[in-house]
Amino acid sequence: MNVSRRSILALPALALFPAPALALAASTVDMEGVLKAAQWDPAKADSAVTAGAGPSVKLVEKALSDRGLLDAAYVDGHFGTRTVAAYAQWQRELGYSGIDASGLPGKTSLTKLGLTLTRIVSVGARSTYQGFPVNARTLAMLRAAQTRSGITFVVEQGSYSPGADPTSAGTHDGGGALDLDAEALTAARRTAAVTALRQVGFAAWLRTPAQGDWPLHIHAVAISDTDLAASAQKQVGAYYEGRNGLANNGADDGPRVSKVTYEEYLRSL
Repeated sequence: MNVSRRSILALPALALFPAPALALAASTVDMEGVLKAAQWDPAKADSAVTAGAGPSVKLVEKALSDRGLLDAAYVDGHFGTRTVAAYAQWQRELGYSGIDASGLPGKTSLTKLGLTLTRIVSVGARSTYQGFPVNARTLAMLRAAQTRSGITFVVEQGSYSPGADPTSAGTHDGGGALDLDAEALTAARRTAAVTALRQVGFAAWLRTPAQGDWPLHIHAVAISDTDLAASAQKQVGAYYEGRNGLANNGADDGPRVSKVTYEEYLRSL
């Protein structure tokens, strides 16, 4: 059967694009963007939407609202504190607890909202490095920073270590957090180390004894690690906002680099 161009143009959109295909496109979420917004937006002084994340965040918020977990007024593309709380409640309803119910979205909980995911972030399996717990993504990031800087890092505190160091304020309870020795490095190499860590996707700072009850070290948090403890998530937000990630919320005193996730770094190579 021959079909003219005029007859095709006269067809309704749903005839050209079947409903299932339209529904799939309408519910597709960029996981990378949602994760970035979930860490950054709560730290903002306003309700600004993270660039590129708004449409995906709205889909997540709409799914939460449909389940009675978030007021419709907050379906706005800004993953603020109310959305974080609503998402944490969703995670608890799924049976999660602890770092798995912090309000930071993961692949399984997003999928169970009925959403289709693109640019999925996975932290991989847990292992140990230099005797400290890490996950595969964090270790790959550390090795990438070592390659960039030419420095072999010495780990002083790893991830998944609840209660190991009270001065860490819980940042090492989940994944993605590392403390690295800085006392053996010259001032120039300390700066090079923090620069390289930031360039591959860590929120990283040099910590000094003048700032707290700790030795000179580098504190690094893997941005968008889905296992981040709540306090580590807040440090990532502070980093994006140009702060130091400490309780005093001081200005970031580290090297100026473009703020990226590990996945963004990999795409830049």
